[in-house]
Amino acid sequence: MAAPRPTIKDVAALAGVSKSLVSLAMRDSGRVSPESLTAIRAAADELGYRPNAAARSLADRRSNTIGVLVQDLHNPISAEIIDGVQRQVRASGYHTMLVTGSEDAELEQSEIEKLLEFQVEGLVIIGHRMPAGARAAIKGYCPTVIISRAESDIAGLDSISNDDNAGGRMAVDHLYSLGHRAIAHITGGDNEVALMRKSGYESAMTGYGLAAQLASYEGAFTDEGGYRGTCAALDSKMGHSAIFVANDLAAVGALAAAADRGLKVPDELSIIGYDGMALGGLRSIGLTTIAQPLATMGLDAAALLFLRIKDPTRPPVHIGLEPRLVIRNSTGVYHG
Repeated sequence: MAAPRPTIKDVAALAGVSKSLVSLAMRDSGRVSPESLTAIRAAADELGYRPNAAARSLADRRSNTIGVLVQDLHNPISAEIIDGVQRQVRASGYHTMLVTGSEDAELEQSEIEKLLEFQVEGLVIIGHRMPAGARAAIKGYCPTVIISRAESDIAGLDSISNDDNAGGRMAVDHLYSLGHRAIAHITGGDNEVALMRKSGYESAMTGYGLAAQLASYEGAFTDEGGYRGTCAALDSKMGHSAIFVANDLAAVGALAAAADRGLKVPDELSIIGYDGMALGGLRSIGLTTIAQPLATMGLDAAALLFLRIKDPTRPPVHIGLEPRLVIRNSTGVYHG
């Protein structure tokens, strides 16, 4: 049978001080003398005592914890954004509590409610849409910021996003500069982010006088979605020489589809993705991509959240960050 965990009472008895003095010491209070602090720390180390964060939260009415909801944990960009969030949160003396909604509305709502039960002091949402339960959390005075979706008209909600329309145009600009005209687009679904990237593709194609060659094929932000959409594009008989895929994960599927059809990339088909995932595998594949400043998005989102915590009544703030083109080996000159 496991030994009972030492308590604050045990530490006080061993150190020869009161429980209240131990409590102050655990909060790094300046009201504890150096001699008492040394005795308390020695007693705590000897007993293996660790402060009860939940009890401290109840006593202080603060949790010093930020909740993070990730809608799609399988998308590698989430990890890079979370890194940025956590760096800022830790620098501010807080901790993070991470949950995932797995694209399931009921689960998302349940997970947000769980975070609120743990008295998180703020909420960061990483995803392409407003999850179920988020509006109720905001109305319940939980400071909230959403990353990757532009949302600035909800009181109490701040947002960080990439300029996806500009990124879509940038992808077409690059392919056009290489001589491609029959450029297809594999979509990322019907979420706002995917639609903005599609809109950028369409506006750039139209601007180049290529409206008659607009061709979007249904996909998803997954490798399977990219594979399916690319197969449809190649079966269309429109003679596509280049494909702009809605995200890097889907672009991996597009590369697989090209390989299965016996097409050489980029000699016979150019492929460009979107996101700029920092994965060694993608670098070895040599995927050209439109890169988002993922870590910066996380850092800026957490910074916004702490401003919201300090001033809950401040007007909503939306920050739009610019993407950049990263040229690798999956795009090349059109040979006709």
